Amino acid sequence: MLEVFLAALVTFFVVIDPPGVTPMFAMLTQDMPPAMRHRMAWKSVAVATGILLGFALGGEWVLANLHVSLDAFRIAGGLLLFLIALDMLFETRSQRREARNEKVLEERRAHPGEHEDISVFPLAIPLLAGPGSIASIMLLFAQHADWTLRAAILAGVAVNLVLTLVVFLIAARVSQLMSATLAAIVTKVFGILLAALAAQFTIDGIKSAFGLA
Repeated sequence: MLEVFLAALVTFFVVIDPPGVTPMFAMLTQDMPPAMRHRMAWKSVAVATGILLGFALGGEWVLANLHVSLDAFRIAGGLLLFLIALDMLFETRSQRREARNEKVLEERRAHPGEHEDISVFPLAIPLLAGPGSIASIMLLFAQHADWTLRAAILAGVAVNLVLTLVVFLIAARVSQLMSATLAAIVTKVFGILLAALAAQFTIDGIKSAFGLA
């Protein structure tokens, strides 16, 4: 059970990436009143929690109705996570995030004084509950049918979401403390870990699909 919890903890720390999304949150909410900034933090994490929980509990039903086997999903999910890991290693993920956030900022500059609700997009989706997070929780639930182990997976997700909420609430201070170099080092190290996890997901899916397990 501890092993499953640690696997979920590391996986979701990598795909949600609290150190990476915190500067984005600080930039998007820099001109908001503190009360609204805190509301955006709480709401974005709450929406992301609901989305991930929905895919965790309803993912198998969705796959069954689409006639997609769990092995096929393991392989596809592993490949998807591997692409995300490559993005992290070569920094294209950060560049896309910055470009997306710049568009949001440009729209807000065009309407000064108006504070758009950014909690759902782009904070909850896709920064927190993006393709990587959704694929990860469905893959982990598919691998572990026992609800004790699934509870451990949800605990790992919860720890990351709580951590994300905390750093959102103190985003300005965190952004000042974390240098660009430190953020890049953290991203690359966890990108390598995610690549290894993604490879394992794919290998397990191929073994099971071809009866090699």
